[in-house]
Amino acid sequence: MPALLPLLLLCLRLLRAEPPAYPAVISPQDPTLLIGSSLTATCTVSADLRLRAQDLYWTLNGRRLPAASYTALGPTTLSVALARLNGSRQQSGDNLVCHSRDGGILAGSCLYVGLPPEKPVNISCWSKNMKDLTCTWAPGTEGETFLHTNYTLKYKLRWYGRDNTCQEYHTAGPYSCHIPKDLALFTPYEIWVEASNRLGVAVSDVVMLDILDVVTTDPPSDVHVSRVGDLEDQLSVRWSSPPALKDFLFQAKYQIQYRVEDSSEWKVVDDVGNQTSCRLAGLRPGTVYFVQVRCNPFGIYGSKKAGIWSDWSNPTAASTPRSERTAGGCDPKGGEQNTTLRRELKQFFGWVKKHSYGCSNLSIKLYDQWRVWLQKSHKTRNQVGKEPFTLLSAHCGAVDPPVSPSPRVASKQGPALSAGSTRR
Repeated sequence: MPALLPLLLLCLRLLRAEPPAYPAVISPQDPTLLIGSSLTATCTVSADLRLRAQDLYWTLNGRRLPAASYTALGPTTLSVALARLNGSRQQSGDNLVCHSRDGGILAGSCLYVGLPPEKPVNISCWSKNMKDLTCTWAPGTEGETFLHTNYTLKYKLRWYGRDNTCQEYHTAGPYSCHIPKDLALFTPYEIWVEASNRLGVAVSDVVMLDILDVVTTDPPSDVHVSRVGDLEDQLSVRWSSPPALKDFLFQAKYQIQYRVEDSSEWKVVDDVGNQTSCRLAGLRPGTVYFVQVRCNPFGIYGSKKAGIWSDWSNPTAASTPRSERTAGGCDPKGGEQNTTLRRELKQFFGWVKKHSYGCSNLSIKLYDQWRVWLQKSHKTRNQVGKEPFTLLSAHCGAVDPPVSPSPRVASKQGPALSAGSTRR
């Protein structure tokens, strides 16, 4: 028993021993302040360190603060005055540190300087093939709060149901959230965003939407671009409608954009409508073109909204045929001749429509045939005017012959009519 007495005394001393003190304490610890605020912080060192106030100095984010901002409040306490604070350089807070004369770190504090959040604005949502919902928003007019700000998207059915919280954030940008499933159709939703940080909370306006009104889809698939025979200024574009919506009642409209290989400027064709093919005209001969198509599904189950455009399809390339003109040839008036031929062609088709009977096969295919012939022909301009009539005569039931001077009768008063022709 006497041998155990020293051991018991040692245990009592250990139980009564106080935990070791920190080298120094900064007050206030980790404060949150508005931009433009002022702050006076104090550093009090432990008496066991045998340091005095004049042995201390301050740094803010690693930069030593001027001695003129210090005040000794006691033998072991040194304060620093900070005026008109700017927003924190990092959302985790600015580092205010108290040092000993030799540079040792005695204590630290984080300063959170910023602004309360503003009401989120511009909430926009879309549903991919009616299977999910993605929403984006803007953080407010000022945007930057200099503090870590949490954004929470909430939603619920308009007339009943509980509040739900979106879980998948940053899927379509820094201010976005994705709801992957369990969405109801034919019933509007209420959607809003809450923003919160150390200085407060702000709530957006509530947006009401029906999933059917915000449907978008995948880009059109199976986009094919091909030549139109030997026409050197045209390409044909074909694609398939969105497969993900094939079982739903909807309409669709399409847009095409195209560019030449050596350019970054896209030209957009807006008037495609709901067709799944289109012909691009007025292109450059012997040129590679890149073509993209996108889809806007609308009117799903009778929705009156305009719909949302899909992404563009991957670029598809094709080239127009090369011109058959002799290499190195000179055609200084090519543009002028082309304009004249187009004008004459327009006049010619107008004459055919007025003077023909039973011409049921008159179509753009005849025009294509005539264009192919025109591009391959090296006849004179007077010969050009005769060939289209020959092509049309082969396809029409009855066409009035052209008015031409009789080889036997001609006078100053005008050309005579050939046998069998009548004026109209």
